[in-house]
Amino acid sequence: MTNLDPQPALVPVRSLRGRSFLSTSDLTSAELYQLIDLTIAGKSAGRHSLGHPLAGRGVGLVFFNPSLRTRASMVMAVAELGGQPVPLDIGAGTWDLEHEVGVVMNGSKSEHVREAVPVLSQYVDAIGVRCFPALKSLKDDRQEPVLSAFAEYAQVPVINLESATAHPCQALADMVTIREQLGGFAGRKVSLVWANHPKVLPHAVPSSFAMAALQCGLDLTIAAPPEYLPDANWQEQLESAARVAGGSLRMTSHLRDAYEGAQVIYAKSWASTRHYGDLETDLRVRRHYGNWQVTSELMNQTNDGVFMHCLPVRRNVVVADEVLDGPRSIVVQQAANRLAAQKALLASIFC
Repeated sequence: MTNLDPQPALVPVRSLRGRSFLSTSDLTSAELYQLIDLTIAGKSAGRHSLGHPLAGRGVGLVFFNPSLRTRASMVMAVAELGGQPVPLDIGAGTWDLEHEVGVVMNGSKSEHVREAVPVLSQYVDAIGVRCFPALKSLKDDRQEPVLSAFAEYAQVPVINLESATAHPCQALADMVTIREQLGGFAGRKVSLVWANHPKVLPHAVPSSFAMAALQCGLDLTIAAPPEYLPDANWQEQLESAARVAGGSLRMTSHLRDAYEGAQVIYAKSWASTRHYGDLETDLRVRRHYGNWQVTSELMNQTNDGVFMHCLPVRRNVVVADEVLDGPRSIVVQQAANRLAAQKALLASIFC
């Protein structure tokens, strides 16, 4: 920080200094609460209230997959904190990267992460990485092969910008949005509702949302058709988080149960836990659940509930127009909170 920079008016979460952020489960509930508080305080105090803790620093933003909100919000977060964002689109302007160990690199991939990531660490002070799952094996995807490789070989903090199983920056913004909307967490009823979709989608957003909600002590209902309910491994992780933070977890395959008395409806599609890796079967099964769509009639069963979605969203497939365009939809506020939340996170990592 130079003498010309204003001194930060807000106190960052100092325990996060120099740490990576791969999942909200990397944080204690207290650290997560502090980040949420810092985000809301930063919004209230003004766009530049966190000062310029990234002055003279660069943040690499490595994208293996497309992005709109994550890319734009991270570029602006780094810039507004005084840093230099360095976006890199893998295979489009950069060499295509290999991550498997021991592979014979005689195919299309020209560079291995074992060299690329340490080299990038010499140029920037943190690395954000976005790497979607292969959707072939649930076991393999849960091992986070690409994200884990970056975390292993990086010599600077690594920030998960959505991986095979986690999207912690989205989840952080989601918790900020719920806190703003409901005024707190204890006793608030939130429902994560599976929605139909023409594509088989990853577990990253629903998994991170559910984990963060339980870390914050919310009363969470997960509603999905039987084939799409969390499996034993996923459920065990969520129940453990609920026990620690004092929230509650309920799972149901009755669609209307998710809406009754809920204060938040968070809609998202995800791959079947029973047929993971079998895309053809998943697509055939989900055709039976076309009624799993957020409608005004269902929203009227809530306790003045609001509608949330991470975006992009399929209109009149996941959610009806009248809900998405109506007064209960807070998806734009939710997306806007990505910028504020990521600034709080970066300010804390670089405090």
